[in-house]
Amino acid sequence: MTAKRLLDDCFLHDKDRLKHHEALGILKDRLSAIAEVETVRLEDALERILAEDVTAPRDVPLADNSAVDGYAFRHSDFDEAGGFFRLNQRVAAGHASDIVLGPWAAARIFTGAVMPPGSDTVAMQEDCETHAQDGENFVIIPQGLKAGANCRKAGEDVSAGTSILKAGQRLRPQDIAAVASTGKPDISVYRKLRVALVSTGDELRRPGDLITVGDVYDSNHFLLRGLSAIAPVETEDLGILKDDKALVERTLRDASHRFDVILTTGGASRGEEDHMLEALDRLGQQHMWQLAIKPGRPMMFGTIGSSVFLGLPGNPVAAMVCFLLYARPVLSVLAGGHFLQPQSFQVPAGFDIAKKKPDRREFYRGYLETDDEGRQVARKFMRDGSGLITGLREADGLIEIPEDATQIKAGDMVAYLPFSGFGIR
Repeated sequence: MTAKRLLDDCFLHDKDRLKHHEALGILKDRLSAIAEVETVRLEDALERILAEDVTAPRDVPLADNSAVDGYAFRHSDFDEAGGFFRLNQRVAAGHASDIVLGPWAAARIFTGAVMPPGSDTVAMQEDCETHAQDGENFVIIPQGLKAGANCRKAGEDVSAGTSILKAGQRLRPQDIAAVASTGKPDISVYRKLRVALVSTGDELRRPGDLITVGDVYDSNHFLLRGLSAIAPVETEDLGILKDDKALVERTLRDASHRFDVILTTGGASRGEEDHMLEALDRLGQQHMWQLAIKPGRPMMFGTIGSSVFLGLPGNPVAAMVCFLLYARPVLSVLAGGHFLQPQSFQVPAGFDIAKKKPDRREFYRGYLETDDEGRQVARKFMRDGSGLITGLREADGLIEIPEDATQIKAGDMVAYLPFSGFGIR
C-alpha cells in the first residue's frame, strides 16, 4: 500500500478519558488525507471527493441565447406602444445565424438558440401575434417588454476563469452537471479508502446460521456496512473473529498490509475475552481510548503500520453513535474530504431526565414531534439500552446533552442532530 503514514503522534494525549470536544479537536487538527489521486470520467465521479479545484475554461453559456420560444428583436426599435416587426429569419437551437438583424426586423427563435447578431431581447411566442401582408410575414410584439427580456447572456451562469468547485468537497449530481457544462470530460478525485470490516466474539453468528441459547446474530456488520456506504470507501468483510488472542493479532497484522483503515466492532474493553486493545498495543500504537461519552465510552483509535485503526464498541447503539460522531469525519479526512461536523439545531425537550452524571456528554435516540401547544419538541426513545436496535430504527436523530448538565426538564433547550445531517435518509 502506497498511502502515506499518519503522523506518529496524531492522537497522542495525556488524559485517561477525553471529553467529546477534546477528541474531535485532536482528530481535526492532526489528521490528513492518505488516499492517492486518480482521474475518472464524469460518469464515475458521483459521491467521490474532489482532489483539485475546478475552474471554468470558458463561459457558460458560451453565447447569448434565448430563454424561451419566441421572437428576437432590437429593443432600440421598440416603443411603449409595442411594435410591428418584419420576420426575416428563423433560428433553432444548435444552428447559429450570421445574419445581422436590421431595424424593425425580428427572428423566429427557439429556446437555447443563439441570439442573431444585433438582437438583444426576446418576446414570448404566446404574447405575440403573427400577421401576413403583401407576401411578407410580420409579428406584432406587445408593449411592456424590458431590454434584455428572456435573453440569457454569455457567461451568465459561469464566466471563464471562475472557480466552480473546491478540492475536498464530495461530488453531488449538481456538481458533476456544473463540470459537464464546461465541457470537461473527466475529473481528478481521491481514490476510495480501502476499509476492512471486522466483527469479534464467540457468541456472534451471521444471519442464516443456526443459533442457540447464548448466541446473537451479528447485526453490527450490516449496520457498519450500511453506514460506510455514506462514506467514500470500499469495504471488505473479514468476517467474525473468535475470542482468540492469536487469531485477532494475526488478522489485524495481515489487514494492516492491505487496508487503509481497519474498522472493528466488539472487544474494545479490557475484559479477559476482549483482545482488540491488547492486539493493537502489541502491533501498533494506541492513541486514544476511553471517551467521556455515553454510549460509546470504550471507543478506540490507533495505527498499525500505515493503517488507521478504529475500534467501535460491540453494542449496536454505541457502535452507530461512535461511527457517526468519530469514524465518519475520520474517514472523510483520510479520503481527502473535510472534517464533517454534524448539523444540529436547538429545540425544546419533550422529556425529563431527573439525574445525569456530570462531566460526560450523552447522546439519546430521539425524534421530533409537535406537542399540544403546537411547538416542535424533541422526544427521547423511552428505553436507553445500548443493545436496543429498535431505538435506532424508530429514531430520526440524536439528542445531545452536554457535560455540564445534571438534569433536563421538559421545555429546556437541547441540541438535536438529525440523521439526515449525517447523510442517512
